[in-house]
Amino acid sequence: MAHQKLHGRAFYESLGSPKYILAPMVDQSEFAWRLLTRSFLPPDLRTSILAYSPMLHAKLFAEAPKYRASHFQPLKPPLAVAQPGDAEQQKTLDLEKDAYMDGNPQIDRPLFVQFCANDAKHFLEAAKIVQPYCDAVDLNLGCPQGIARRGNYGSFLQEDWATIQLDIPVTAKMRILETKERTLQYAQMILDAGASIITVHGRQREQKGHNTGLADWSVLRYLREQLPQETVIFANGNILRHDDIQKCLDETKADGVMTAEGNLYDPSIFATPPPVGEEGREYWRGRDGKGGYRCDAVLRRYLDIIHKYVLQEAPPARKPLFLPSDEPVRAESDLDDNASEDNQPPAKKQKREEIQQPPRNGKQEKVTAANFVAMQAHCFHILRPLVSQHHNVRDALARSRAGDIAAYENVLTLTEKAVREGLLAYERNPAEFEEEPENATSEEHPSPYESSVEAVKRCKRPYWICQPYVRPLPKEALEKGSMQLSNKAKKKLAKAEEETKKSGVEPGGKVGEVAVVESGRELANGRVEGKVKKEEVPREGMVCG
Repeated sequence: MAHQKLHGRAFYESLGSPKYILAPMVDQSEFAWRLLTRSFLPPDLRTSILAYSPMLHAKLFAEAPKYRASHFQPLKPPLAVAQPGDAEQQKTLDLEKDAYMDGNPQIDRPLFVQFCANDAKHFLEAAKIVQPYCDAVDLNLGCPQGIARRGNYGSFLQEDWATIQLDIPVTAKMRILETKERTLQYAQMILDAGASIITVHGRQREQKGHNTGLADWSVLRYLREQLPQETVIFANGNILRHDDIQKCLDETKADGVMTAEGNLYDPSIFATPPPVGEEGREYWRGRDGKGGYRCDAVLRRYLDIIHKYVLQEAPPARKPLFLPSDEPVRAESDLDDNASEDNQPPAKKQKREEIQQPPRNGKQEKVTAANFVAMQAHCFHILRPLVSQHHNVRDALARSRAGDIAAYENVLTLTEKAVREGLLAYERNPAEFEEEPENATSEEHPSPYESSVEAVKRCKRPYWICQPYVRPLPKEALEKGSMQLSNKAKKKLAKAEEETKKSGVEPGGKVGEVAVVESGRELANGRVEGKVKKEEVPREGMVCG
């Protein structure tokens, strides 16, 4: 019987209607990272995370065997994926026996493979190669980077989508446009072209880097209300911690929530924190109830996955992670002899030196496999708060190169020592690492669109805990000098300020509140007898009408 191709909500439900979506990220959502992200959920719940591959270049993937082999490895060597998609060759494969990493039915599903393309022919060729090893292919229409703009990726969508005939569904990812109405029109065009699922990032394409700002969930809610209910929508943007996922689902009414940067800094973001008293050695919780997964625990998990699934070898034997409640003897001596004076583990030092020696017959071949190339960036994300305190870890990581596993094992050793120091310091003086309780009479919290202060307070943890990176808002970046306006933006701002001044007020005003006596009287001491209400009034700089 021929396989029936599902579409839209029927397809989504066939995957188990996943709510958690790991975003496609260039060189960052590769197999090992997907496996690490899923590892924080119980085995029977790991398929509740729908993961995307890194964004792949369709033309290169279809035409360049080295690029394809470096970025997509669904079959055990020496087997290789057929190019172009060869249905007959695929029939001879036994995926239970031949499956390797990407798209492995046992450990890497559901999986969508994302491509950027500016030609339907290239997209189709690339998609046919991967379709036996994934659940859908995705077309990236939302990348804000200059290379995507110059390449005009996705421009063929309006005219050539009908030529893309595959055995699996096609989905698309987009960003919001200047208005809700234009965003709806664009989303409708994508759906009419045949997309089974759309992911909508609540930022416009120019919102990147220091100008990232906040995603606008109201536009996503508008799409949900305007599009047919059978439309499957994933929301993307503003996910810093696990609690933000449900908040996004509630506010946008989307089917699932996608996160990228939140996952990079804390790969456990989809997991519910363990109950109080059941933290174990990997999860830490402070006196104030705030907690998270330890950097050394996450890094250890990550390296064990590299050993077991990428290198196909048993991970090194490791001692249990340190806890302050361990025996005093271990607390004082454990790890002291694990690193040499030059920050290299003695057991690994000779092996590392052998790896770093160039071959006698020429230059050492560059490591290009995606799972190795991504390691340094992933480690810097995991360890971001820790390396700001422990520069020896930062320096060792900066020297680590793709494929040099001994170097990363050394980084882990130094990280475990740094975490131990932090845990012992907390035991001596917890107040040093905890935020002071807020004064009940303090001013109202600033708007999250005006200040990142509250987000920082909410997410801040001790340096040995994986935690999100809260970007300064564009206004804050401008004030700090880390971002500068373009000439076009400066002219636009100057014009707006000039128009404001012509109205008789200074720009930058606010709406204020005053107390108005509705009934009763004001006493000599300034107190009021009777009923008082607050009225909004324009302060200097507020333009009305």
